[in-house]
Amino acid sequence: MFTRRIALVSALGLALAASAVHAQAPSGKVTVVTSFSKDVTDPIKKAFEKAVPGVTLEVQNRNTNAGVKYLEETKANNQVDLFWASAPDAFEVLKGKKLLLAYKTKATGIPDKIGSYPINDPDGFYFGFAASGYGIMWNERYAKANKLPDPKDWQDLAKPIFYDHVSIASPARSGTTHLTIETILQGEGWEKGWRTIKEMAGNFRSITERSFGVPEAVNSGQVGVGIVIDFFAFSAQASGFPVKFVYPTVTTVVPANVGIIANAPNKAAAEAFIEFLLSPTGQEVLLDPGIRRLPVNPAVYAKAGADYPNPFTDPRFQKMIGFDVDKSETRTSVVDTLFDQLISFQLDALKGVTKTLHEVDAALAKKPNAQAKALADEARTLIAALPVTEAQAASPELRGAFTGGKEKGARQAELESQWASFARDNYAKAKAKAEEALKAAK
Repeated sequence: MFTRRIALVSALGLALAASAVHAQAPSGKVTVVTSFSKDVTDPIKKAFEKAVPGVTLEVQNRNTNAGVKYLEETKANNQVDLFWASAPDAFEVLKGKKLLLAYKTKATGIPDKIGSYPINDPDGFYFGFAASGYGIMWNERYAKANKLPDPKDWQDLAKPIFYDHVSIASPARSGTTHLTIETILQGEGWEKGWRTIKEMAGNFRSITERSFGVPEAVNSGQVGVGIVIDFFAFSAQASGFPVKFVYPTVTTVVPANVGIIANAPNKAAAEAFIEFLLSPTGQEVLLDPGIRRLPVNPAVYAKAGADYPNPFTDPRFQKMIGFDVDKSETRTSVVDTLFDQLISFQLDALKGVTKTLHEVDAALAKKPNAQAKALADEARTLIAALPVTEAQAASPELRGAFTGGKEKGARQAELESQWASFARDNYAKAKAKAEEALKAAK
């Protein structure tokens, strides 16, 4: 009798334990807002649903800025479990607004840093799952047909030969492009960085709405050169497109991240997704030819090809600048708005004066002329001028114009109008100087 009672209790304990495990197993739908394209999300969704049976991943695709805004607007009635994107400063914004949930991951084998940048948020609100660098990709067939040299640095894209051959996405609508622009500003300094960006912009063919529009145009040969995040080029190469990629001297490597949204409706499944992304199995999915992102687990590179970039062993990554996420986060809206008002919305005027200056340079190469050179230098100074200093860009006054309540709308519109007028006036004056220089050079 006693033995039977022990056996019964033991069986009951096993049944309860099994029931508890079953009850704790994640199930149902887990919803993620992400800036990543289907080329990235589809293979990961398939692998995750296979690894965690009973859970379905619902993907809502929004660009980074739109995703952050959506999460802010829906926080009272949250239906989203995860945010999944490249830009670490976007996660800092969500963390600051208490829209992320702290979590302690069980993943092992992932170091503290990649290059000089921390992989995970030290407070546990978001986690790096892949690394990304920023640079230049180009179509070799297009380059050969148009006699374009291989670019190596950002300044190369400002050369006359690249006029009308370069494309970029708007940083206001692409988190990865914002990081590229911010990296140049941090690496070269505020004034020199904007000068470099504007000089490149004078050669732009187009400014796209989404980041993946740029590699698609380069892959198809619609444009020769694109300013992109590295994995766009790597996946294109793996798919057989005739493209090449280079990390410029001034660039950085930062983690792409994932974080659980506060009040997530399916917290258990959200945690399971993070654990999957950081597991060896999830990290290996990043090696898929259609994804080609850089895993944050160094051991996974043993399964990659010899030509696969490895930020943990490649000395190029150790030389990249240390990205200051706090500086970026304080001035994100200002930088993005400046880009649009000085470049995106004034592109025709900027291209017009740039083309004239290219003609001046060609004339001066044949026949030096001090007056023409001085006029061209004046034109370039007018183009490079900025309506705000670096200190003003990060000031509470300007930052408040792009955040907060009703009063911010009028102030934001006022600033946008001022900056647009500044650009129009300066480019018109620069155009006049450039035309005068061209006459003198001839």
